[in-house]
Amino acid sequence: MIIDATTLFSSAQAITATASSTNIVDLGATGTVYGAAAAIVRDIGRGADVPLKCTVVEAFNNLTSLTISVETDDNAGFSSAQTVFTSPTYVLADLAIGARNLLPESVPIGTNERYMRLKYTLVGTAPTTGKITAGVTAGNQTNG
Repeated sequence: MIIDATTLFSSAQAITATASSTNIVDLGATGTVYGAAAAIVRDIGRGADVPLKCTVVEAFNNLTSLTISVETDDNAGFSSAQTVFTSPTYVLADLAIGARNLLPESVPIGTNERYMRLKYTLVGTAPTTGKITAGVTAGNQTNG
């Protein structure tokens, strides 16, 4: 697995309250094809898979559950964020150090705006420990 800093959402980010990923990924502006009246419409979730990886790098305590959402927006401030995917609900027992594959294996269909980030939603007592590293990868290990 290869991770690039420009496509990293969270690098050992402490998740002690509901929060967005520390970083956002800029997918770039779409252009206008010669002779067309408007910019092209894209959806990077369609076609060849773009792998995602999310790993617990410090075990969580105290929380009841965690969900992770993939959000997109046309502006870096995420003033009109759209959720294109929400993970299953992970309970505390699922969030031990080394837990991985907490997201879809690839960028979900419907990822069609310029900016993308993750949102971590906690339920229950706020944890005092728990860190996640997540980002786009060049490929994910599939044998364990």
